[in-house]
Amino acid sequence: MIELGRDANGKRMRKSVTVKGNKSDAQRKLRELLTNLDKGIPIDESKKTVGEFLDQWLDTYAKTNTSPKTYYDYSGMIRRYLKPVIGHIPLKKLNPQMVQQLHASMYEKGLSARTVQYAHKILKHSLKHAVRWEMLARNVCDLVDSPKGKSKEMLALDINDVQKLLNATSGSTYGHIFHLAVYTGLRRGELLALRWCDVDLKSKNLSINQSLCTVRGNGVITSNPKTSSSRRQVSLPPSAAGLLKSIKATRMEQYEAIELEWDESAYIFLRPDGSPMRPDTVTHAFIRIARELGFADVRFHDLRHTHATLMLKQGVHPKIVSERLGHASVNITMDTYSHVLPGMQEEAAVVFEKSLGNIIPEAKANLF
Repeated sequence: MIELGRDANGKRMRKSVTVKGNKSDAQRKLRELLTNLDKGIPIDESKKTVGEFLDQWLDTYAKTNTSPKTYYDYSGMIRRYLKPVIGHIPLKKLNPQMVQQLHASMYEKGLSARTVQYAHKILKHSLKHAVRWEMLARNVCDLVDSPKGKSKEMLALDINDVQKLLNATSGSTYGHIFHLAVYTGLRRGELLALRWCDVDLKSKNLSINQSLCTVRGNGVITSNPKTSSSRRQVSLPPSAAGLLKSIKATRMEQYEAIELEWDESAYIFLRPDGSPMRPDTVTHAFIRIARELGFADVRFHDLRHTHATLMLKQGVHPKIVSERLGHASVNITMDTYSHVLPGMQEEAAVVFEKSLGNIIPEAKANLF
């Protein structure tokens, strides 16, 4: 039972809600209702609009169960695209045709298929919780085909191009970042979140424990890695370990020169004022340098693809590559780099035959 105050005649208003489940389910429902009441959202679920539900979902689920960057992205998509079109519709009256109309309205505005697909994904994900919370009997998005977004083309530099990039940026802060990106396959945010305490130069290992991202209004923040599998150990090639050792020695000399105590928790890659590198700044720098070198279509993220592709072509087992990349499963790695596998299959067939030598007789046709 919830107290809703008094009506115009001074009569007490109350709302009773029946919850299926145990005591903890009832307490969770009570917290949701009280939160809604504080925000002015109607307690009567039958009158709740899609917009009101999405606000509730953002506040009670997305804010605590996703990264700050993901929460920011969800909020922006809901504010810009979902609420203006379907926000006024009563949640219980939302139907597949309305969701299809949402797609159509976004296309009419000139938005890409990937953006429409992302909006559909957010709506479907949120409505899944509406069903779970017994606010809806079914998820209407299950009855609507998800828009087919065109995946960005994945590019990988060959060995000569890698050498060209590293030579052109050698000795610079960006060059150090590009070097480690190619030699470790780390994501941009993972690279920029590295601290000296995450580096074991003796065993040549990196510990990936966090990521950096930019959130409007909050600047650069530290968040958890993309997935649980993203928390991992990554072995460093000798050149990468040597690079980090050199950077650390220089940094320690700088600390000593200004009589500042060394801090193992400091970020490896810093701006001149000592604050962490901004992810977007690194991306923009890479785009500029890549264009100057003739790699106009190559993205910073393609350095990660370069690492994986070169390893696979050298015969490294996909399971090992998957672990280095922090993929949730080796299947993701196999699907992402399936274009590399045909050539590997041919090479494997040749290697297999060579390993057997001449013990297999020349094939002859069977005559009956």
